[in-house]
Amino acid sequence: MYHIKELQEKVNHSIAKSEIGREPFSLYAPITYTLSVGGKRIRPVLVLLSCNLFSDDIDQAVDAAIGLEIFHNFTLLHDDIMDKADVRRGNPTVHKKWNENTAILSGDAMFIKAYDFLLNCKSAKLHQILTVFNNTALEVCEGQQYDMEFETRNHVSETEYIRMIELKTSVLLAAALKIGAIIGGASDTDTNLLYEFGKYIGLAFQLQDDLLDVYGDSRVFGKEIGGDIVANKKTFLLIKAKELANELDRKQMEVLLNDKTKSREEKINTITLIYNKLTIKEITQQKIQEFHQKAMAYLNEVSIASERKTELINLAETLIQRKK
Repeated sequence: MYHIKELQEKVNHSIAKSEIGREPFSLYAPITYTLSVGGKRIRPVLVLLSCNLFSDDIDQAVDAAIGLEIFHNFTLLHDDIMDKADVRRGNPTVHKKWNENTAILSGDAMFIKAYDFLLNCKSAKLHQILTVFNNTALEVCEGQQYDMEFETRNHVSETEYIRMIELKTSVLLAAALKIGAIIGGASDTDTNLLYEFGKYIGLAFQLQDDLLDVYGDSRVFGKEIGGDIVANKKTFLLIKAKELANELDRKQMEVLLNDKTKSREEKINTITLIYNKLTIKEITQQKIQEFHQKAMAYLNEVSIASERKTELINLAETLIQRKK
């Protein structure tokens, strides 16, 4: 069995040697920049880990892993434009370093390159893999649309929010595991169990991201703290705060979040104080643990020896305890 660090190195090496760039330079330079500034490589590592559960030959899954990583980074290029984000992984976002038109077009090229890599998968499994990928790619778009719509709505329920992050974030982690399992030769039952495992780990992962946006260290997190508050994003934290706050605090939050004259610092500091009073951090951490437990229940049902699941368990725990 491979260790996570070995797989991350394998992914980084494969990306570095892949021939992504050609003319015109201005189209491909942002792609190279995006793929070279780091990131956790979670999705490609999940593909390889999942394949390794059922097969010792993980090389057969490398192209699919790279394809999913390119697709994920394509979504970030476009998300950063829509979110007006200036920093990603501690570096300027593509639309800030270049411009919005470049970020859009380079992102489009990345989407196509993702298919290039996926098409290298064995033909016997290609239709199944592309079906999973296409369904997932469309769901990610649906999740992003919900996310944008939520910004202009006064009320979003917890159920609606969980569904949105399932589509925007979780399904890609789930698909990575399912595709890796398909390539590794797993049964339909096991591929579906791993999909559910990935879905719940993805939910926990996104809630941890919500938490870090408020309570993280920007030097470690790689993004400015409080961006979700300033953007009036309906995160799990804000939704729970509105649900639990008294009338005075709820009104203060609504006025502050919609007041264009208030400074970034005032919005972040005041909303965070309300979160602290309502123990929103602890409530979110409890929800993260709930999703983690559900994920582990699905993983336990996968019909392989427990010792082969160790690295996947370790990665899942790392994702929900991360600081960046």
